[in-house]
Amino acid sequence: MSIIANRLKNIKPSATLAVTAKVNELKAAGRDIIGLGAGEPDFDTPDFIKDAAKAAMDAGQTKYTNVDGTPALKDAIIAKFKRDNNLTYARDQVIVSTGGKQVLYNAFMATLNAGDEVVVPAPYWVSYPDMVILAEGTPVFVECDAAANFKMSGAQLDAAITPKTKWVILNSPSNPSGAGYTHDEMKELTDVLLKHPHVWIMTDDMYEHLVYDDFKFCTPAEVEPKLYDRTLTVNGVSKAYSMTGWRIGYAGGPKELVKAMGAVQGHSTSNPSSISQAAAVAALNGDQAFLKDWVESFKARRDLVVGMLNQASGISCPTPEGAFYVYPSCAACIGKTTPDGKVIENDTDFVTYLLESEGVATVQGAAFGLSPHFRISYATSEKLLEDACQRIQRACGALKGSSRAVA
Repeated sequence: MSIIANRLKNIKPSATLAVTAKVNELKAAGRDIIGLGAGEPDFDTPDFIKDAAKAAMDAGQTKYTNVDGTPALKDAIIAKFKRDNNLTYARDQVIVSTGGKQVLYNAFMATLNAGDEVVVPAPYWVSYPDMVILAEGTPVFVECDAAANFKMSGAQLDAAITPKTKWVILNSPSNPSGAGYTHDEMKELTDVLLKHPHVWIMTDDMYEHLVYDDFKFCTPAEVEPKLYDRTLTVNGVSKAYSMTGWRIGYAGGPKELVKAMGAVQGHSTSNPSSISQAAAVAALNGDQAFLKDWVESFKARRDLVVGMLNQASGISCPTPEGAFYVYPSCAACIGKTTPDGKVIENDTDFVTYLLESEGVATVQGAAFGLSPHFRISYATSEKLLEDACQRIQRACGALKGSSRAVA
């Protein structure tokens, strides 16, 4: 008789973490591997943020804090929401957790009953559906293909909502596609949500500051203030400040919801790291000028990768509005044969082929709920990206036969 709980039967390991582990394993074995799987900026955490952490340690800020965050960090988050999003929150409407992932998990655990539905646009970040399932909810997927620029329409959202719908989760710019909703596109969704007062909105804004060209970020409660009382606005310092290892996420939302999330956290992890919270205060309150240079670097990398992938035989790569991912289609490679005689049956076969033949690690689209695609993170140097794309071009050029023209 197994000791493992039934709730884990439908949970899949994180594909992105699995790719990272595989890359490390192959590198340790001496293979020349370029890892494009991890969603992690390659820039170092800015010095002024690290200095704030050191000062906090020297000042003895190494003890437990309030379960849901220090007053100083909550005030910095309140100021950030007002400054960037025109959203007003009080301290008891803000929670700080050990990364954005814990914020989302706490919210689902605090609100979902068995059978409650959560609308999840696909492609989606790998953890959304599994967190819903762990909380005994039911993910309802809405396919948003490349023809729709990987974005959900108002009509699709309306059709997905049922009396059992508890949440809709929106992620803009998106992991894995990098697609971002314009103000008008977001308004189309919020207009639908106004018609369904039983549906709550969870918005994952982690890539808010990583947007390119003339794209303007917006968040649902900002676009439609009437939804403020049923929106949880989630963010964090991981991506914009290159603080993935510091593990600080946060959210603003209705007082009752935030209190319930704090109760879940109080019996799981308790407070986030006191040192990380002090660093996050500096990040949010400090000079944001460095972001301009980072965004320019990411944009140059995006343009390099999109251009080179579109020169690869059988690859079609849209240009994303934000984040640091591209989500190209490998449809025209499905059905072709590798030099050693293996048929590419799906995007998992394709990314396996890239890794085995050329040492380029990416993540299959199946992990994000939309095939036949694969995700590349361009959060690494232009030199490595150029090398990786040349390898992908070479691998695609070596495939033989005709594709099955998978849609």
